[in-house]
Amino acid sequence: MARQAALFIDGNNWYHGLKGLGMVDLGRLDYRKLSLKLVGPRQWIGTRYYVGRVPQSGDAALYTNQRRFLAKLEADSRISTHLGRLEQRPVVDPTAADLRSYLSHLRTRIDFRVFQDLMKLARRHQSTTVFVEKAVDVMIAVDLVVMAERNGFDDAYLLSADGDFTPAVEHVRSHGKRVYAVSASSGARLAAAVNSFIRIRAASWFADCYDDE
Repeated sequence: MARQAALFIDGNNWYHGLKGLGMVDLGRLDYRKLSLKLVGPRQWIGTRYYVGRVPQSGDAALYTNQRRFLAKLEADSRISTHLGRLEQRPVVDPTAADLRSYLSHLRTRIDFRVFQDLMKLARRHQSTTVFVEKAVDVMIAVDLVVMAERNGFDDAYLLSADGDFTPAVEHVRSHGKRVYAVSASSGARLAAAVNSFIRIRAASWFADCYDDE
């Protein structure tokens, strides 16, 4: 009997790894094809995609795009989505503060309009708000461990390079399960914990993983 394999996708980590390969048409990736390609001769029992939920009160276009992407995933009965949250955090950019200080003490005369434009730019970027993903890593780690303990899979494919999953991976392997990490990014800590780290080094690897539209 073929070994049963499940995929656990750390959406944010996976996305940024693919962007690092220069991929631009990520919305056309077919995660059924991707899953089947990764598991090979094993029996694919499901793929779980984890990501922070974009708040409806935020960027309307980003919210709409995420809902469309998640709906596409959920159209396949073997693919499920699991949503954490995104929290706003104020961030101070030290580079902008350094630029304002540099301009204030500049001894070389420059065009006054240029000076004003640079100061406005520094003030505009001195503080900003970013979204921080919360709960997603915990959800993945818990699901990996619980499903392993309940004999929910033989092999787990973790699509991430995040070393924070190392303790969960080690626990899963202690139950006789195999864990494979898959990423376009490097991850030495995680690579040392899994059975095998599958490093995707070229966008061409995905040539047969796009939808037919």
